[in-house]
Amino acid sequence: MTRISRRALLTTGAAAGVLAASGLPLRAQAKRGGRLRAGLSGANTSDSWDSRTHSDLFMIASAQGGVFDSLTEIKADGSLAGELAESWEASPDAKTWTFNLRQGVTFHNGKAFGADDVIASLQLHVAEDSKSAAKPIVSAITEMKKITDNQVQFTLESGNADFPYLMSDYHLLMYPAGQIDEAIANGIGTGLYSVVSFEPGVRFVGKRVDSHYKGDSAGFFDEIEYIAINDNTARMNALMTGQVEAINRIDFKTEALLKANPMVRIQEVTGNQQYTFPMLTNVAPLNDVNVRRALKFAINRQEMVDKILLGHGRVGNDTPIGPANQYFNGDMEQTAYDPDKAKFYLKEAGLSSLDIDLSASNAAFEGAVDAAQLYQASAKAAGININVVQEPADGYWSNVWLKKPFCACYWSGRATEDWMFSSAYEEGVPWNDTQWGRDDSERFQDLLITARAELDSAKRREMYYEMQQILKDDGGVVLPMFANYVQAVSNKVQHGETVGNLWQMDNARMAERWWMA
Repeated sequence: MTRISRRALLTTGAAAGVLAASGLPLRAQAKRGGRLRAGLSGANTSDSWDSRTHSDLFMIASAQGGVFDSLTEIKADGSLAGELAESWEASPDAKTWTFNLRQGVTFHNGKAFGADDVIASLQLHVAEDSKSAAKPIVSAITEMKKITDNQVQFTLESGNADFPYLMSDYHLLMYPAGQIDEAIANGIGTGLYSVVSFEPGVRFVGKRVDSHYKGDSAGFFDEIEYIAINDNTARMNALMTGQVEAINRIDFKTEALLKANPMVRIQEVTGNQQYTFPMLTNVAPLNDVNVRRALKFAINRQEMVDKILLGHGRVGNDTPIGPANQYFNGDMEQTAYDPDKAKFYLKEAGLSSLDIDLSASNAAFEGAVDAAQLYQASAKAAGININVVQEPADGYWSNVWLKKPFCACYWSGRATEDWMFSSAYEEGVPWNDTQWGRDDSERFQDLLITARAELDSAKRREMYYEMQQILKDDGGVVLPMFANYVQAVSNKVQHGETVGNLWQMDNARMAERWWMA
């Protein structure tokens, strides 16, 4: 076995986000005390402490960022660290992984944490009829074995060099074995904050746990209060009037108002957040690769970056692997707006024009409806008539995404290429929002399995480059832009010099990493 410490494990190619010129906080010693109030989007009345259902910031920040822990954690600088696992060892083929668990950890109800909890928690995701987005991760484990109370061994169906990264997935939270129903009902974890109150879709209040295993190194607030504010204007007003100290996803159109307020600081973090238009490749006419290619050439990407992101991002090239990934293929020819090429591919599909519905809501991403209308305007020159269907924000993710043939969507991106591809492009996974599969590209699916087990970095790079090219040419997603994370905090809030770029609000771990001035 090869011993890999939590500090020495390979680090992600994603550099931590550097804050915008609007101002870094002064370096200061983190101190305990105070109550962080944050106005967050992404809340629903159906929210619960069942991590299998988590998909947006409010519950990710409340759960993994507050009440619960995972085995590993991606730090603000992009490196991987142990959370409930202290270290891990891999067999030479990366097929068998042994995790050494942190000792002396207890759940909020006093139960000791150990190997049984790890196994029971992971098995939730492969239970019959489970719709967990982490099911592909856990399904790849053929055996989970308790070695001792503080050591658990995983045998994978094939080698996976990224396996410790996958254990940081925000769905893979640790629950107390034998008490999981109670833990989901009441929010019982090992995290820095215990539940004081929780009203789904409205508010979460957490209190700092005494004598936590992370000691004084994290979790500096006495209390956290996350308020569900899905409306962008309302979120901004809440920050401007001092009702909250932090908000996510600011509206770029009103950014100047925030910048003008001397009591507010804007954070801008470059990562792999991507705004997309997925197409169901098993639904006509989108099952025709030539129709998909026509739609890719019919969108003006730079116009979207300029008008939707107002420059806070960069043009995308129809692949989810972004500039913050280790194996980002920046050598591919950029798909540019070209109505004549779009017409050519329509002709190849046997069409002289195309009428198609595009479902959109600003629940997908800020400016999604405007982006859909820009798409509508640019596509007309190619003989493509896009009917923009404005969907209600409430229920968008349950009623539109994965169900409507062509819609707006966003992804946070993932720290590794395999993690991203396995989440959204592997055949049969729950969040494959294009239904891309082996019939679309046998080569892509084969490379996905091969690259996952490859430990030689040069060989992995070659395979991931090819996979990105396949998606660019034949895939079912139009990915016009990568969007920076732009959020805002009161000057009362302090944090380190870097802010995590894997997810909004410092990888959704602001409650762990920030403090009051």
